[in-house]
Amino acid sequence: MDRKAILNELKKVLAPYTEDKTILEGINEQTDLIKDLKINSANLVDIIIDAESQYNIEIDFDAAEKMYNVGNCIDVIAEKMNRTA
Repeated sequence: MDRKAILNELKKVLAPYTEDKTILEGINEQTDLIKDLKINSANLVDIIIDAESQYNIEIDFDAAEKMYNVGNCIDVIAEKMNRTA
């Protein structure tokens, strides 16, 4: 799965936690989950759990700490997917 495909799937994971759904259409790798998408920090845990389920991966604490913007989320997901492939 390439970065664009991961991004498209990630939008689906982020959608329930993003109040303004129109922002999701324009997200890119620099989009900050908290500042730009207005996702609260408590929901970040839910997003990680949903991403684990969506991509059939396990995200450890160290990797989860890196997931503060879209690009980092893609990096972590791609890395974990490559390990399980």
